[in-house]
Amino acid sequence: QVQLVESGGGLVQPGGSLRLSCAASGITLTRYTMSWYRQAPGKERELVASITSAGDITNLADSVKGRFSISKDNAKNTVYLQMNNLKPEDTAVYYCNAKFSFLNFWGQGTQVTVSS
Repeated sequence: QVQLVESGGGLVQPGGSLRLSCAASGITLTRYTMSWYRQAPGKERELVASITSAGDITNLADSVKGRFSISKDNAKNTVYLQMNNLKPEDTAVYYCNAKFSFLNFWGQGTQVTVSS
């Protein structure tokens, strides 16, 4: 059974930082492209960041470049999203995604709220 469990969300002031974690079980990260998506109220889910199975290529949405970074620890089977200089428009539920061929798995999401 595949499980992706996100953690690390919460309430933070503008300019603050959070690190999200996605602990995976039932899959091996070295075979999956791992991504973080987010969905704000009334908006479509959007891709925030992704990292290849080899961990050699990362991609970031233009809206988060220079502020967010994605990384993974294969030994811990965990993916991270480091978020710095957070803005109110980053407020959303953040979801972890694992994709390999036709296999596509989602976590339950973690809420990030940026507000003063």
